[in-house]
Amino acid sequence: MEEPLKLIRKDFLPRLAKYKVQNKTFGDRNSYSKTDPDATFMRMKEDHMKNGQLKPGYNVQMATENQFILFYTIHQRPTDTRCFIPHLEKLASSSLPMPKTVIADAGYGSEENYLYAIGEEKEPRFDFLIPYGTYLKDKTRKARKDIKNVKNWTYVEQDDCFICPNDRKVAFKKYQMKKNASGHEQSYKIYECEDCTGCPLKPQCTKGKGNRQVHWNTVFEEMKAKAKAAFECEEKTAIYGRRKVEVESVFGHIKGNRSFRRFSLRGLDKVHVEFGIVALAHNMMKVTGIRLATFIKLIRTKRSWRKSVVFLQLLYCFRDFLDSPLLTTI
Repeated sequence: MEEPLKLIRKDFLPRLAKYKVQNKTFGDRNSYSKTDPDATFMRMKEDHMKNGQLKPGYNVQMATENQFILFYTIHQRPTDTRCFIPHLEKLASSSLPMPKTVIADAGYGSEENYLYAIGEEKEPRFDFLIPYGTYLKDKTRKARKDIKNVKNWTYVEQDDCFICPNDRKVAFKKYQMKKNASGHEQSYKIYECEDCTGCPLKPQCTKGKGNRQVHWNTVFEEMKAKAKAAFECEEKTAIYGRRKVEVESVFGHIKGNRSFRRFSLRGLDKVHVEFGIVALAHNMMKVTGIRLATFIKLIRTKRSWRKSVVFLQLLYCFRDFLDSPLLTTI
């Protein structure tokens, strides 16, 4: 008995304490760096080895207007989808006013983010222009003709069922609740085909061995329809087109022109301060550039105005000289 107890005291118990500390450091993440416990391993766009290597880093979220950084947050989550709500919650708790319209790319288009934008009350928190992940894919000819895409099937509202391309009934079976990584519950309606036996389209429709099942998220499909309808408006499409020169150019200036590609400090609080200095420098250089461009424009305007005044004076004198007689006879 002494040997097992000695092994437990010297090996098992210290390891158990070590694992508890590591689990506390993890939090809701699945990784952390030993040199910087606040950093999470993420896939970076700058993959020099071309092998998808994971590197410890932070996810920076910014709110911009006219290429000025109005607000920023630092996150430990690699995906943008789960950073949307915390970013706007921190913005709401600050002294800055909430935006009337939020424009973001398809990486933020999720059911949870759409519901947050709409809000629980009758009036939405803000208007949004956020496409969902498969928005561009759904617009292609291939997606519109794909027989396994349920959106191309006929829906019978009275019987609450779909009619597949082989004219077979796909009836409602049950409700099912699912939780995503952030803990948000999603309600699905499960439909199942009455019989897929001998169907010539089954290899193109599903890879499953049994009957074809459809998991239909009613709430998310409604949100996607609303987002799609917003992009059918030419005015809103033009507004969304400005996002490329708004946020992307700011990141381009910081990473490309300013050569700021990695943090020098470690720890969430220190990284937050470091990027705050970078954002402040960016805004100051932006103001300096605008004032310099305005000053140069003013100088050019004054020079052209002076040249025009001198030219008019010379022309006026030359006209007086032409009006006077060359020979005077008395």
